[in-house]
Amino acid sequence: MPRTARALVIRRLGEPFKLETIHLDDIRDDEALVEIFASGICRTDLHCAAGHRPVSVPAVFGHEGAGTVLEVGKSITAVKPKDKVLLSYSTCGSCDQCTSGHRAYCSKILPLNFGGKRSDGSSALSLPDGPLFSNFFGQSSFSNFAVVNKASLVKVPNDTPLDLFASLGCGLQTGTGAIFNTLNVQAENTVAVFGVGSLGLSAIMACKIRQAKEIIAIDIHPSRLELAKELGATAMVNSSEGDVMEKIKTICGTTGLNKALDCSGVPEIIETMVDSLGTRGRACSVGSNRPGTRVSIDVHKLFVMGKEYVGCHQGESDPHEMAPFLIDQYRRGRFPVEKITTCYRVDDYERAFEDIESGKTVKGVLLW
Repeated sequence: MPRTARALVIRRLGEPFKLETIHLDDIRDDEALVEIFASGICRTDLHCAAGHRPVSVPAVFGHEGAGTVLEVGKSITAVKPKDKVLLSYSTCGSCDQCTSGHRAYCSKILPLNFGGKRSDGSSALSLPDGPLFSNFFGQSSFSNFAVVNKASLVKVPNDTPLDLFASLGCGLQTGTGAIFNTLNVQAENTVAVFGVGSLGLSAIMACKIRQAKEIIAIDIHPSRLELAKELGATAMVNSSEGDVMEKIKTICGTTGLNKALDCSGVPEIIETMVDSLGTRGRACSVGSNRPGTRVSIDVHKLFVMGKEYVGCHQGESDPHEMAPFLIDQYRRGRFPVEKITTCYRVDDYERAFEDIESGKTVKGVLLW
């Protein structure tokens, strides 16, 4: 039967979130009802709320949920009630990309994650005066209960610290996956990470796991650079203090970078990153500030030097594989995600969002 929940609702784009009572529809055969314990806060949620993504309102966002399964639909066999789950992005499971092991590039990735509705056009969530934009990343987990598409469910051991790993559903697996999958960093590589927020710091930890020869952290915040050093960076560059390319040359010589990751989405930073690559170097970006962002690249150097610049969605990660790996690395002391995570009671959500926007908090998590 339908139930109510507390959720962070956006009534108008650009206006603040507000805690409100919403109504949940009955689950369908391919859905589960999950009681949310923790919700990671991703900048994608904030960008959508500000109107920088193609979404509609009123809406419930949230796409890094973690909690306990309460009910499952008839077609769900991978999880059962009382299982602990992390929630990740949604996929169709049947297109060429999904069936060939590239689910992060599902042909329906945009409508399934940003469409705001179920496949039949209905909404899983509503206010007394009408439906809500919901099903965000198959979950809309800025709520103490969520109706979740089966593709978004990732079962984890019952002793998994959900407050620390809620963010795996997007941020953690994006930063680490970019290093492991897209860039395939190896021990002999010199790597630079441009922007060491939560994604970049996850990437720094992944570089250390891969035992990269040189791990260069680049940012404008001294505190972030110090944290990057603590997590494994071997060199730090404050990009507000002088020529970044010259500083990279000082560190790695004339050979340039083997691998590079942009976590900023800023065109000028991306251009600097690509220019800093050495022969046959490979660089990737894990996001953009706004759809339609364009950069200028020296195509001559790109083909003469065999450079590569590619995109990377969700770190090209399958969360069902990435989750157990990172949880194991955490238990071994090799992925200290607690050092970048700050938890807030949900009633303190305004402070959480302010701390993230100001840079005071690296990765904020709301506890329901």
